[in-house]
Amino acid sequence: MSIAIDRDKCIGCGRCHDICPGTLIKLDSENRAYIKYPRDCWGCTSCLKECPVYAIRFYLGADIGGAGSLVHIEKQGDILSWVVDRADGAQITIEVDRRKSNNY
Repeated sequence: MSIAIDRDKCIGCGRCHDICPGTLIKLDSENRAYIKYPRDCWGCTSCLKECPVYAIRFYLGADIGGAGSLVHIEKQGDILSWVVDRADGAQITIEVDRRKSNNY
C-alpha cells in the first residue's frame, strides 16, 4: 500500500505531515509534501482525508482488486466522497456520511 503526492497540486498547508501516524510525510524547502519511502506507508488514508486540494492519492493494488487504480477523497460537510480513478479510465465514487460511518 502506498500514496502518491502531486507536488504541483500541494499548497504547503502541512496537514498531511501533521496527521501521518508514521511520520512518513515530509515537507521540502517550499513546504510541499513528499513521502521519501512510499513502501513504508501503512495505508491508513489519514492524509487523504486532510488534504484540502486532493493532492494525495492512494494506490489500490492488484492484491485488493484495484489493479493500479488510484483513490482520493473529496469532502463536503459530513460527506466523504471516495473517488476511484480506475486504470481503464473509468471513475467510481462512493459516498460515506461521517456521522454514520461507525454504525455496524
